[in-house]
Amino acid sequence: MGKFEIFEGKDGQFYFHLKAENGEIIAASQAYTTKQSAEHGIAAIKHIAATAQVIDLNLADSTKSAETKVRVNL
Repeated sequence: MGKFEIFEGKDGQFYFHLKAENGEIIAASQAYTTKQSAEHGIAAIKHIAATAQVIDLNLADSTKSAETKVRVNL
């Protein structure tokens, strides 16, 4: 099962990584000034990613993109 890891960087800011089952980082956050803000960022990703649409920006006309939906179990 994947997991989120919150940590404090050398700059004193808080970050999180989303790691796959094999331990590989598959997403890295922006910097947050507080741990609570990083936790809110994780909550937002969990909420939004479950129904997020995938848009292929490499298509010549992005309006023709397939209506592909991704389900992510976090």
